[in-house]
Amino acid sequence: MADKQLSLPAKLINGGIAGLIGVTCVFPIDLAKTRLQNQQNGQRMYTSMCSSGAHLAGTGGSFGGERAERLEEAALPCPGLVPALPGTNPPQHDVPIGAAVNLTLVTPEKAIKLAANDFFRHHLSKDGQKLTLLREMLAGCGAGTCQVIVTTPMEMLKIQLQDAGRIAAQKKILAAQAQLSTQGGTQPAVEAPAAPRPTATQLTRDLLQSRGIAGLYKGLGATLLRDVPFSIVYFPLFANLNQLGQSASEEKSPFYVSFLAGCVAGSTAAVAVNPCDVVKTRLQSLQRGVNEDTYSGFLDCARKILRNEGPSAFLKGAYCRALVIAPLFGIAQVVYFLGIGETLLGLLQNPQP
Repeated sequence: MADKQLSLPAKLINGGIAGLIGVTCVFPIDLAKTRLQNQQNGQRMYTSMCSSGAHLAGTGGSFGGERAERLEEAALPCPGLVPALPGTNPPQHDVPIGAAVNLTLVTPEKAIKLAANDFFRHHLSKDGQKLTLLREMLAGCGAGTCQVIVTTPMEMLKIQLQDAGRIAAQKKILAAQAQLSTQGGTQPAVEAPAAPRPTATQLTRDLLQSRGIAGLYKGLGATLLRDVPFSIVYFPLFANLNQLGQSASEEKSPFYVSFLAGCVAGSTAAVAVNPCDVVKTRLQSLQRGVNEDTYSGFLDCARKILRNEGPSAFLKGAYCRALVIAPLFGIAQVVYFLGIGETLLGLLQNPQP
């Protein structure tokens, strides 16, 4: 895809629109993925994506609110747990957990990623000739490196918000069990007041005050190790799959071919880098559940996961991530195919009388 004329503003608009649409469609699955990846063997709340998704869907868990946490507790397989008493307060807000952060920052993140790949492909091409596989991989590497400027703080905040419900539910379960043991199981446990759910603004302020700008970029190395290989795999694979639908070298593939190529390339790249995504998620989590390990760095985290949870732990949430990334990048390529950014810029430059 070596365009003779590269319009970066149009590419940025296309990437932003694609990111907004894609994240809106797949955010609940991303929430299930984060909770699956963060739980360790000490406290297993979910056994699969279906388990996590059923709890979230059945309790309104993809929407922020205390009711979701209370009903999650009642559904969890924990011996001796007393369900929450009726008549408690309803949810206080209905914003999807972490979605505001994702929707705010995904626009520049996807815009940078997709536009940077086009930029590097354009400048690595020679006289409009087809790029070699090595040059396609170099362009993807450049795109993945550029995007972490926005991706790292976005993921950092999103993970804290998405995992807050799991941590709160664990604490309430242990408090209820402790109360039952002290009372001899003769009286029902009384629900403790729910701690206020953190907000993205509050988290950002606390991180900046306690750790400076470096606090928002915790896990930068792990994010690079995930996003650079992802882009190296995704962009060349998409370009070659998409080319299969071209009847002539100068023609575009049909939109459904671009969509399917984006889905296949995205899911393949997502599963390939899932081990790095698991390590990144663990490193960026500031709060730990009961009996959960703490980590000093990427290698320490990978070593402890391998020793304590086995090799299969590196594939936690892999199918969730594939289900998130496949439509996200399929939609992105359809937006590119439609040329929404070029159309909008054309209307602004040549307004109709």
